[in-house]
Amino acid sequence: MSTATHSVLSERLWATEAHGLWIKRAILLIVGVAVLTIAAKIRVPLWPSPVPVTLGTFAVLSIGAAYGPRLGLGTIIAYMAIGAMGFDVFASSSAENNGIAYMLGGSGGYLLGYVLATFALGLLARRGWDRSVASMSVAMIVGNALIYIPGLLWLATWINSNGYFDTATYASVFEQTMVWGLTPFIIGDILKLAVAAMIFPMIWKLVGKARG
Repeated sequence: MSTATHSVLSERLWATEAHGLWIKRAILLIVGVAVLTIAAKIRVPLWPSPVPVTLGTFAVLSIGAAYGPRLGLGTIIAYMAIGAMGFDVFASSSAENNGIAYMLGGSGGYLLGYVLATFALGLLARRGWDRSVASMSVAMIVGNALIYIPGLLWLATWINSNGYFDTATYASVFEQTMVWGLTPFIIGDILKLAVAAMIFPMIWKLVGKARG
């Protein structure tokens, strides 16, 4: 992997200095949290799985790539902090199920994965991986893996420790975890990966032409 550093989209599209830089970062952080919240609420429940299909993954990875590692990480941590305080910002949170209790539920591992993936996409974008379809595709795969690994590990633990293992339907906790937390999302994630892999290089080409 190249060690050269590059501008990320938010820096190229909105270049500022001094005090204006902090104002820009604050605005982008607020916008990012709002986008993450809206994306999480656009969901399709997959009962009995506690993990619905949402646009959250797409928003997380896109913000990471567009904002870079530091602002991206700050934005996702702000989102998590707001959720931890009890605000209804997560996919299945509600007035009755929110805050830390929600974050320790079945989807808690995916929330941790969001933080890891946002930072990773920011780092890869800083290396210029968002400027071609091939490298952006690889970056999106890495980001998805960072979401699913802690997500599935936590979900398996949650199923086993809370008595949700359905012995009549599944042969093992592993099988149930895959059905609840992975297989229903594969096609959607592939589509989201493809969209992001095409959109980011396209934007960079337009930026290059505009400044050329």
